[in-house]
Amino acid sequence: MEPTPARYDPIADFYADFASGPPTKLVDLALLDLVGDVSGLRLLDLACGHGRFARALARRGAEVVGIDISAALIAKARAAENAAPLGVTYVHADAAAAHALAGELFDGVVCGFGLSDIDDLDGALATVARVLHSGGAFTFSLLHPCFPGWGANRNSSWPPGGYYQEGWWLLEDAPPHFLRGKVGANHRMLSTYLNALVRNNLRVEAAVEPPQPAEWATEAPGAAPVPVFLVARCRKSLVSDMGENSATDAV
Repeated sequence: MEPTPARYDPIADFYADFASGPPTKLVDLALLDLVGDVSGLRLLDLACGHGRFARALARRGAEVVGIDISAALIAKARAAENAAPLGVTYVHADAAAAHALAGELFDGVVCGFGLSDIDDLDGALATVARVLHSGGAFTFSLLHPCFPGWGANRNSSWPPGGYYQEGWWLLEDAPPHFLRGKVGANHRMLSTYLNALVRNNLRVEAAVEPPQPAEWATEAPGAAPVPVFLVARCRKSLVSDMGENSATDAV
């Protein structure tokens, strides 16, 4: 069963240009640093888009599968793979669906700025937990849920109603180069993300809050520094860590 058309389908060309080239920004490097050595590992790139992170991980020695709900972006990812093969496999599917990636297992899952594009967070995290080997890592980056934006820079994680207004929102009257004026985003409080991870047996073990890009700061000189990005690595709990299901508790 094919997933429904995605918000990114009509703007696939714009997005591929918007996020072109390999991941080299500070926040991207922070994500790759938390992922660590991937040589010989089988990884899933969740919400892979046109394959930037999938290809970066493959270049570092991983066997990579990418999944995305956007048929247009998957087509671009496959075209890039055909043009310069790295052994990446791309799957067009809704990662939040209960049947997604049935029977697959991975050593790690990576998601670069994809969680706020996914409407069903619990469904996606349930998939992550299901396809991860016990003890495997889930590493993700996102625009910090606590970032309100400022001045001319409206890359805020928050909708106009403020931090406590959760849900999908679209930036009205956005400049033509602003992605969130084209596809919107799901804003969730930090506690919502943390509780969803806990519900899905994914334990946070490391987190980084990379600094803002220099060009953002120049748009609001003197603005108080606030967290802009959040990068975290979670670990799927080992069976022996799962309370009543542990071998020690059964003795």
